Amino acid sequence: MELDEVIKKRTSVRYFKEKKVPKETLLELIKAAIRAPTASGLENWRFVVFESPEVRNRVYRLIADGMVEYYRAVNLPEDKMEKLRTRMYEDGMYRAPVYVAVFIDRNVRFLKGREYDELELLWSVESAAMAIQNLMLKAVEFGLGTVYIGVTNFRGIDEEVRKLSGLGEGHYLVGIIPIGYPQEDRAPRKRRKSVEDVVEFL
Repeated sequence: MELDEVIKKRTSVRYFKEKKVPKETLLELIKAAIRAPTASGLENWRFVVFESPEVRNRVYRLIADGMVEYYRAVNLPEDKMEKLRTRMYEDGMYRAPVYVAVFIDRNVRFLKGREYDELELLWSVESAAMAIQNLMLKAVEFGLGTVYIGVTNFRGIDEEVRKLSGLGEGHYLVGIIPIGYPQEDRAPRKRRKSVEDVVEFL
């Protein structure tokens, strides 16, 4: 599969078949992830794979909590909140056979001194985001669907994910990626903005 085709086929998948993803495939996704650029060559990322039924269910509940928190923050009406709960708990939105949580280790850094804390965090998150993109593109090659989950970064929820991962306070959660075989084919959504809308040559 050519890279251009992979990029065009990638789309956010929210409903998955309850079909196990082989460990060998998951390792190939991580291998692709760690080929991403990494600020200062630190490679300070950490990938935690949740695949046992018990731990997956706990992650799923934390994602659901994050979704509720998110929609409360944008003042979603209660009737729409109820529809969200239906999609989550009855329809199984975001319920996947495997989740990958992506962290960075904030104790691994290049620039010393507190004045660089924000910059070091920014660089590390950018590195992890590029790794996530690599993982998502590689997943397309295997016929897998993915979606980026950022709502687990709400305060308290992120701590629960970190504890579930067995990591210390120095680890920062960048996001969770549900991975699985899509329930149905989804055509990638057209972008609202064209290339001309977002680029400027000077």
